[in-house]
Amino acid sequence: MSQTQVVENPMRKIAISKVVINIGVGKSGEAVQRARKVLDQITGQKPAERKAKESIRDFGTHRGEPIGLVVTVRGETTKDLIARLLAAREKKMNDSSFDSRGSVSFGLKEHIEIPGIRYDPEIGIWGMNVSVFLQRPGGRVSRRLHKPAKVGKNHVVAKGDAMEFFKNEFGVTIQ
Repeated sequence: MSQTQVVENPMRKIAISKVVINIGVGKSGEAVQRARKVLDQITGQKPAERKAKESIRDFGTHRGEPIGLVVTVRGETTKDLIARLLAAREKKMNDSSFDSRGSVSFGLKEHIEIPGIRYDPEIGIWGMNVSVFLQRPGGRVSRRLHKPAKVGKNHVVAKGDAMEFFKNEFGVTIQ
């Protein structure tokens, strides 16, 4: 190795842990089924239902009814999914979308803005929340069941690191 060549530490490399997409329907019945079709179109995965915790008469919801859907995407398909979701936002994000631990959250007002998704009058138009979780190798140590340990503050993905990752990987402009 020559002296001018700098080797980057592989433990400092940032990776996408998971992408969570959430649609809050607000009522049960046919609306939940239509939102389920939207999430299945976008991710190709079966979404999980989220049920109402309490009954609210004004909203017409009852405890235990499904009022939302969520799907978690991990692995190889996450980069392609994030690129498609960011294209719907014209690759622009706010500074406030990033938190201090490397998570990024943003919303989409209409799912039909995502490239490759066409409008279907039977389904309608749905908005959604997207959360992306970033971590470095070894970040799971704090969440594992057997012998969990603390992750040092220098190893946690900071806000600036997450912003830099999104700029380099996806060409995002941050406002």
